[in-house]
Order: sequence, then C-alpha cells, then structure tokens
Amino acid sequence: MASPVHAKEDRHFVTALARGLDVLSAFRSRDRTLGNQELARRCGLPKSTISRLTYTLTKHGYLEHAQDANGHAGYRLGSAVLALGSAMLARMDMRQLARPLMQDLADSSQAMVSLGIRDRLSMIYVENCRSESALTLSLDVGSRIPLASTAMGRAYLCGCSDNEREALLERIRVQDEKAWPKTRETLELALTHYRDHGCCASFGDWQKDVNAIAAAFRPAGGRSVMVVNCGGPGFNLSPEFLMAEVRPQLVALVRRLQNASGDA
Repeated sequence: MASPVHAKEDRHFVTALARGLDVLSAFRSRDRTLGNQELARRCGLPKSTISRLTYTLTKHGYLEHAQDANGHAGYRLGSAVLALGSAMLARMDMRQLARPLMQDLADSSQAMVSLGIRDRLSMIYVENCRSESALTLSLDVGSRIPLASTAMGRAYLCGCSDNEREALLERIRVQDEKAWPKTRETLELALTHYRDHGCCASFGDWQKDVNAIAAAFRPAGGRSVMVVNCGGPGFNLSPEFLMAEVRPQLVALVRRLQNASGDA
C-alpha cells in the first residue's frame, strides 16, 4: 500500500504517521485478525517496522490483540477506529438523503444498491440497500472494492476532475505495470461508455459472476465525488437488464441527489 509518489519530497510529510495510517487501511471488512507478517506484505514494509507500528497503535487503542480461528496471535481494529468512523458517518448527511431513493431502486431491480466514496485506489461502501427478496452480494458498509475493475470505481474516475483522474491513473499504472495496457484500454472504454450512457459498467470484470452499473455525482460544498452503484449476481442481473431497465432509474436517482445537494 504505497504512499503518494512524491511524499518523500514534501518536508511537511510525516512518514511515520502515513505508515501507521497504511496499517489501519490494510484491514478489510472480512478480516477477523491480521498478523505482522501479513500487514508487512500488504503495506510493503519490513516486518520490524510493522511490529513497532502495531505496538504503538495498540497502545493508543487503534488496534487490539486478538487470535484467529487457529489460535494464531494477531490484531484487529480497536475501538478508537470505530469512534473515528462513527463520527465521520454521522456527519455524512448524504447517506440519509440517499437511502430512501436507494431502497426504492433496490426493490425495483432486485439488486443491491450502494453509495461509495474513494480511499486511495479503492472505493468504500458508506451505505447499502437490499431488497428483501433479492439474492445479493455479501458486501456491507465498510467494504472496500478496487477502483479500476469495478463499476463504482470506474464511475468515480469518470466523475472526478481531469487532474485527479490523471494522478489516479498514474498510481494505477505504477501499482501493476504488467496489467496497465489492458487496464488503460478498459478505462478508456469506460469513459466513452459514461459519456454515451451516463453510467459505467462492470460485467464480470471484477468478479466473473458479478454484474453492476454505477453513476457518479458531486455533492454541494466542494466535497469529493460520490458514486451510486447497482449490482449483484450475474445469473440474476444480466447486462441487458441492467442497461435497459435499471440504468434509467439509476441515472435519475443520481440526478436527484445532485439537485438535492444544491447543484443543477
């Protein structure tokens, strides 16, 4: 999990703090515990450095000692992280505004509808709605999905500024040079698709049995782009159904959120 490319050139940048935040960001919603070795792998740091960071984070309540199902020692996120997350979500009034509209779309499409924001090269779900009768994905609030291969991530790239997009594409390239030519081609197609249809799609690109479409909007007040996606198992949600039946509803939903947040 690399820090920004030019961080070392910035004399105001606190490397130790950034590394500690990298450790916290390494945890995923499905992780029960992580040990120092796995954290070192995910963060790209020496195990000795990770050991010092986890020790410090534990002292401050951001991590807790825990054991996995096999009795191996590790760490889980502590209550201090929960307090920060709860404070952030409490201020995010867009969740309350979007939820009834999202639930209506979930019920009509028999899919899962999610609201997401970007964190580095991932999108994080901050709200989820499901139909009671729908067979949907096991993702929930706090789940993290990749930027380049998902409908939500692609919609973010289409909805952000040109400068931000260029910087993110460069980070995606650096992250996986070998895959970059194919990734670049796919993202160029996503931009065209967004201009033509008002949404981005991922039909089996992220997970082969998952289809989704997504659209972005920018809330009032200069805040970052947010994205609404609608998706689920491919056997239940065909590309044709998503584009013909769900897409108009999704585009209308995002337009309502954009207008409600103060923009025309």
